[in-house]
Amino acid sequence: MSTTLAPNDVPWRDDAAVIGLVGLAHASSHFSHLLLPLMFPVFIQTFGLSYAELGLLMSVFFVVSGMGQATAGFVVDRFGARPVLFAAMTAFVLACLLAAMANSYAALLVVAVLLGLGNSTFHPADFTILNQKVSSLRLGYAFSAHALTGNLGWAVAPVFMVGLSSLFDWRVAYWGAACLFAGILLLLVWYRETLLTHAVVHASDVPKAHSLAFLKNTVVWWCFGFFMLTAMTLVIVQSFSVSILQAMHGVSFEAATMTLTAYMLCAAAGVVVGGFLAARIPRHSERVVAVCMSVAALFMALCGSGWLNATATMVVLALTGLAIGIGGPSRDMMIKNATPKGATGRVYGMVYSGIDVGSAISPLIFGVFMDRGWYGATLIGAASVLLLSVWVALSVGRRTVHA
Repeated sequence: MSTTLAPNDVPWRDDAAVIGLVGLAHASSHFSHLLLPLMFPVFIQTFGLSYAELGLLMSVFFVVSGMGQATAGFVVDRFGARPVLFAAMTAFVLACLLAAMANSYAALLVVAVLLGLGNSTFHPADFTILNQKVSSLRLGYAFSAHALTGNLGWAVAPVFMVGLSSLFDWRVAYWGAACLFAGILLLLVWYRETLLTHAVVHASDVPKAHSLAFLKNTVVWWCFGFFMLTAMTLVIVQSFSVSILQAMHGVSFEAATMTLTAYMLCAAAGVVVGGFLAARIPRHSERVVAVCMSVAALFMALCGSGWLNATATMVVLALTGLAIGIGGPSRDMMIKNATPKGATGRVYGMVYSGIDVGSAISPLIFGVFMDRGWYGATLIGAASVLLLSVWVALSVGRRTVHA
């Protein structure tokens, strides 16, 4: 099986162009994660929905994304990453247009499906492009930039959506998001040659391995479990932190939303630091991940304990993002170390679908907590799940070393 690897002497500007375009696409993917949760308070008032019903919207989004992501990995390996990326951006545009015109819960469910389809492609497509097009000595920095832009996408979403909603209304915010996605799609099409990748090609004199053979590698499933657990925590912050801060401490909607933005910005800052760690400690990435997730779990438990006042809770919650962000690039390096050659799209598609599985489960469980008024318990539950992910990350490291 042959794979195209970028040489180490590629000019920095060529690598930077690839990293920048892929990063912009990844930012749009993370931006899409918050298109529905940010409008939960509006949907409650407009459509009379419960937290459980709102949680179901996110579960639909992540179930579709998870199923699509596992499939997208095979499509990327077979046809290349570029056309899959273009299709994803088109799905985002359509989803935002429908959201702007939605008049029922059923329409919002369809929006969730379209957003899930779009989101499903990014990890297998992005990492296939980065692994094929970026020189190997700069991959650690590429993974850092990839995680950084994702967090920036999360950080921009509250400002963009709540800003337009406050100035005009929530429907105008979705029209604006549709225009934003359309502009990014046009830019990616304009620079399409930079994003060109090669499908996995089997030499005629080499036996063709079964396309599902990588599933026999147990470390792949441990990686899947890690992403599932960490996503369960993240989706609580994204979907319910604004409502939790309002309920526990009586802060305004704007202040609670800005706390979510601060969380994402701190995560982005953490990714910058984490990129240097990933580049310098590539063989022990799971240890970096374990330390970062342990600190984040402690911070999140403090926020849920009720021991802190409103200001301290908002600050500590933002610092939770910093700890998670530092571990982000090492997390991606951990997956790269566990990935068999020639199966990048398939492995990343399968492993990162764990994010969607965890994100689909979490709103259903913790939406019930929220409906019952267990706001602190929701954050403490998130911290407990994050601690479990520490053990899984260390298990990934042990199994990768002995593989």
